[in-house]
Order: sequence, then structure tokens, then C-alpha cells
Amino acid sequence: MPLKKTARNKSGKSDQEVGSARRWSNKVHTDSTHPEPGLFSKAPRTIARALASKKVSPKGPASGMRMLNFYINRAGKNLTTERIAALEKAKIVLSELIAKQKRDESADVPTKHDLASKKASKKIST
Repeated sequence: MPLKKTARNKSGKSDQEVGSARRWSNKVHTDSTHPEPGLFSKAPRTIARALASKKVSPKGPASGMRMLNFYINRAGKNLTTERIAALEKAKIVLSELIAKQKRDESADVPTKHDLASKKASKKIST
């Protein structure tokens, strides 16, 4: 019986020879987010709030968004369509939280107009 041909990758090794090297994401270790076990199986708003919190994402909610995208991409083929829809909704909610945070931060920073009017009022009062 002839040997069965196997698919070869760019390095010339078969998928069986490469083995776990194909799953590079198994080796990813991050210190930017610390989600609790089972977080991604909860409700979309719960996921978004947790990923936006400083406890889970010390570097900010954008880091939580990257973790959510990573999870969706990594687990995508094993998720049900309902779960994918819930995770996509969590992305929308998290995007809204990030936008709100940016608006709040920009409201705290004085604009050029604010600084100019402050200088003008200072000149008038002296």
C-alpha cells in the first residue's frame, strides 16, 4: 500500500510534524489583562464592564478590547453562533465605554480656546 501524502507547510514539515507549533496562541502569556475564569461565558454587559475595569485591565479598556478580540479569534470555531453574537455585542458595549472614557478625559484637558480666553481675561483684570 502506498504511503499517504501529507500537506507540507513552508518549512517542508507536515502538519503532524509541526504539531503544537501551529497553535502559537497556546504559548501567549500576557500581563496586560487578568480576566477571571469563565468571564467570556457571561452576559455581554458583564464582560464589557469587567474588561474595562482597572482590576482586569490595568492598562485601560483598550487592552480589554484586545483580549476580547483575541478570545473571539482563538475560540471562534468552537463557539456557537449565539455565543459569538453575545461576544460581538460585548465588543460594541466596550467600544462605547472606551469612547465615553475618551470624552471624559478630553473634557478635563483645556483647549487652545480655553487657554486663550483665560489669558485675555487675565490681561483685562490687571
